Amino acid sequence: MSHPILSDAQAKMKKAVDYTLHEFSAIHTGKATPAMVEGVMVEAYGSMTPLKGCAAISTPDARLIQIQPWDVSLVKAIIKGIQEANLGFNPVPDGKVIRIPLPEMSRERRQEFVKTAHRLAEEGRVHVRNARRDSLETLKKAKLPEDESKRVEKDIQTATDGAIKSINDHLAHKEKDLLTV
Repeated sequence: MSHPILSDAQAKMKKAVDYTLHEFSAIHTGKATPAMVEGVMVEAYGSMTPLKGCAAISTPDARLIQIQPWDVSLVKAIIKGIQEANLGFNPVPDGKVIRIPLPEMSRERRQEFVKTAHRLAEEGRVHVRNARRDSLETLKKAKLPEDESKRVEKDIQTATDGAIKSINDHLAHKEKDLLTV
């Protein structure tokens, strides 16, 4: 039977790990993904619209993003939106589609991304440890029998170790992705 304090700690730790993984996904490894431009705001039909709401975004290969507007009249507005978003991309109109070739990432840029990933991982580990601390404080206030208290404390530590290991494993994978040329 799982104790409510343990369940609460596990939920908070899972949330911290999930948030860290979400942050990792925002670090681009130099491979083209639609997520890199989906959120770009484009002036379409008199209002600002996210790019994914007015065009199909695909990645025909690892170094190219291709955008196909549903309405050809939006090509200029999409190009302008991408340039104004200041993502470091240079969109190239090609008839009814827009192609965005991705520049090769320099060694320094890759190292910057690795540092960012390490910072995000450390923030995630801090959140996990804070969840452990809060849960242990709650456990002390609960005044449970000593044997049950020790068991729950041990389970909380096991959950903490698992969450931190998960963050570290994902960090190692992200670092490998970033440094692969």
